[in-house]
Amino acid sequence: MTARETSHFTRAMRDSGRVLAFDLPAMAVDKHSTGGVGDKVSISLASIVAACGGCVPMIAGRGLGHTGGTLDKLEAIPGFRVDLPLDRFRHIVETHGACIIGQTAELCPADRRFYAVRDVTATVESIPLIVASILSKKSAEGARALVMDVKTGSGAFFADEEKTRALAVALCETGRELGLNVRALMTDMDQILGRTAGNAMETREAIAMLKGEADERYRELTLTLAAHMLEISGVSADLNDARSKAEKAVSSGAALERLARMIEAQQGDPRVCEDDALFARARYTAAFPSPAGGYLAAVDVRRVGRAAMALGAGRERLTDKIDPAVGFAAEKRLGDEVREGEPLLVLHYNDESRRGRAEASLLDAFTISEEPVNPPPLVRAILSGEAA
Repeated sequence: MTARETSHFTRAMRDSGRVLAFDLPAMAVDKHSTGGVGDKVSISLASIVAACGGCVPMIAGRGLGHTGGTLDKLEAIPGFRVDLPLDRFRHIVETHGACIIGQTAELCPADRRFYAVRDVTATVESIPLIVASILSKKSAEGARALVMDVKTGSGAFFADEEKTRALAVALCETGRELGLNVRALMTDMDQILGRTAGNAMETREAIAMLKGEADERYRELTLTLAAHMLEISGVSADLNDARSKAEKAVSSGAALERLARMIEAQQGDPRVCEDDALFARARYTAAFPSPAGGYLAAVDVRRVGRAAMALGAGRERLTDKIDPAVGFAAEKRLGDEVREGEPLLVLHYNDESRRGRAEASLLDAFTISEEPVNPPPLVRAILSGEAA
């Protein structure tokens, strides 16, 4: 499909259900990630943007396959609801500046029908269908500006950078046809994002980031995306001002306070923002050792994601149940020096047989070199498709 054909298809999918409109002081803006391992950005990002005066209506998804899902991570918060009625969703966005829920039967019902048959029609990797699925929901939720985090690398949906760029271009072009401001950042997924993978562990890490306690790459990506969201939605005049606002929202505690308000509004326990003991924790831990000494040169992030699934942190089918407590913590990053037998990961698990399956998946996931290596850049390219 051409961009115009894809936009007609996307608009028809959007209009197959309800389309929201908001009474907001700023242009509604959202972020979408094409998925990866350890990507808990949305949890901290939405509250940062809201604390800066932005308005974030976010329809998120569940994890499937090797990638995690924002809804599963939020449901690790005791009581948190992602199945709110659309009128309640709109009220929370208008009152608190941000709300994150799952797709409802009222939004883009045609998308559900197409999505359900993509695997049996060999169209899972069809870029026009991917674009239409993403943008129909974002347009229906009321967002007028959208920042896309398009992952590339071994843990991304498209590992090939050329295919990733084609997807990013299609999102920008189709978004412009729909009258949306869309900006796409091609970002690295050749290692897990942050230090953890697993639902409760990642949500704890997202909260810790808002307290100034974060892995540098995760912090940098979150603040970078926040700056682009604030600038593209008109809250900030330029990226420098937007970045400054985002950093101040974290350092002042305003973003953490905004997250607590959003959690309470969605019937979760806001005390998790101060007491991480309220999160479920796995009964056992075990280190996964480096097979050799040298430098961590490469990680097959897809295999690492499969290992998290094996522990119970993910699902093969959307009907599978997950264990919010399990996952792993990364002890080494790309380029780090490592000794033989030193932990690369620490597994958090509740079932010994699942631990064995996870370790089997990890056996060939790491490459150790004798020579130092430089990790890839976090942001590889920025593409823009803003409406005229």
